[in-house]
Amino acid sequence: MSLIKINNHSFILHPSGAIFWEKKKTLFLADIHLGKVAHFRKNGIAVPRKVEGLFYEKITKLLKDFTAARIIFLGDLFHSEQNNEWYLFESWVKKQNLEIILIEGNHDIIPKFKYNSIGIKILENLIEDNFYFTHLPMHKKDYFVFCGHIHPGVKLKGSGFQQMKMPCFFKSKDQLILPAFGGFTGLHILSPTKGVKVYITTGKVVMEMSR
Repeated sequence: MSLIKINNHSFILHPSGAIFWEKKKTLFLADIHLGKVAHFRKNGIAVPRKVEGLFYEKITKLLKDFTAARIIFLGDLFHSEQNNEWYLFESWVKKQNLEIILIEGNHDIIPKFKYNSIGIKILENLIEDNFYFTHLPMHKKDYFVFCGHIHPGVKLKGSGFQQMKMPCFFKSKDQLILPAFGGFTGLHILSPTKGVKVYITTGKVVMEMSR
């Protein structure tokens, strides 16, 4: 894990791709894309079995690592329309004793009343303490933005022709893009520019990328 300070607030970057906001006891994570495996299989595309249930394993560990009072999903919680994955998620939600908020993403097309019926609040964005929580990357005057959407990653080069692509937290002076929390999401490779900090996650550790 890696502790960073933004506007005098402490945030912990977790190897899973989540962030914990210490002051508000809040976990936020982006781009889970629940139900994606089922949609692919429905269309005849084979997906490894180990991908199934990964979200629940990761979120269970997170809730053991942190005493959270709230979870904010920064969009694309589900990949598309409702399928059998919804019932697993519904069962998980009913066992939780915390507030759950979903910031709408472009993939979130399941009707709002379905989320409301299990106690999840749906918002277009959220503003708290000069922080702006949304799905799409943007610059918002007077606010620091937390967002997702693009599944950020970087390319690492080793000796010879060795290369490796890794998910990352991508932080500029007024924005932090979270890596995808989902296990079947892919990466969009970004090139760090001046003033950008990149925190690579291996799934076990978070490391600031040196340049």
